[in-house]
Amino acid sequence: MNAAVDTVVFDLGNVLIDWDPRHLYRQVFDDEARVEQFLRDVCSPDWIRQSDAGKPMAQCVAELADQHPHEAEFIELFESRWPQMMRQCIGGSLQILEKLKSQGTPLFVLSNWSADTWPRAVEQFDFLDLFDGLVVSGLEGVAKPEPEIYRRLERFGVNLERAAFIDDRPENIEAANALGMTGILFTEADVLATRLSELGLLAE
Repeated sequence: MNAAVDTVVFDLGNVLIDWDPRHLYRQVFDDEARVEQFLRDVCSPDWIRQSDAGKPMAQCVAELADQHPHEAEFIELFESRWPQMMRQCIGGSLQILEKLKSQGTPLFVLSNWSADTWPRAVEQFDFLDLFDGLVVSGLEGVAKPEPEIYRRLERFGVNLERAAFIDDRPENIEAANALGMTGILFTEADVLATRLSELGLLAE
């Protein structure tokens, strides 16, 4: 445990915001197996990461539709009905964020998020104003778990070795740990609160 940790960096999707393509495609397909097949073989995590890393979503959609013409109408929904993938903020995590802010803890975002859809998130989620700085992959042109995007936090004066990083994906936590950050794999808000308390970041 790094006792010198004094800064907290949050991922957004599935840490603070309930985002999942299944929210949309369960409305489109009747069969859960079809939903999983589509998100595994067509609009896959690797494909989503292209727009997260800065490629225009319209281009990503067009190229994928060319590769899977029989799925084109469903691929296009990824862009046109994207807001339906995003639901409310995760209440317990938001309470932790607000408490950290009230304590004066420096707070930052490091999130994989496409540049095209980012303005919608800013419009919908007022809590983003609580952060001292935001690193958004689509605007940076590089995505987690690439080491470079973590280093972009340094432009805000963040010392990576004194920062805790909260994310829901193990590979992103591993990359953070390799750079000297204190990675916390998010599972649920109560577990996160306990871990932050152990680090001396969250008052009882």
